[in-house]
Amino acid sequence: MSDSEVDAPVGTEQGIDPAGLADEDLIRELGSLHRTRLQTLRHGPDAALANHLRRTAELETEYLARHPGREVDPHRLTQDF
Repeated sequence: MSDSEVDAPVGTEQGIDPAGLADEDLIRELGSLHRTRLQTLRHGPDAALANHLRRTAELETEYLARHPGREVDPHRLTQDF
């Protein structure tokens, strides 16, 4: 454990690097974030919301990097793209 990790206040963990997660772990982490999104937005302190936004962006970016040709459901489109 590094000195910065030892000195970090409780609750400021940044999470595992998404690139190091197995696919099933990445999906599980994304699901967890999406389940807690509304509660964090409505009731979380600013620091929790900022962390939630950062972590969601990290995980979604990793997912898209791994699945650039993901299947898009044509029924989900609102416009012709």
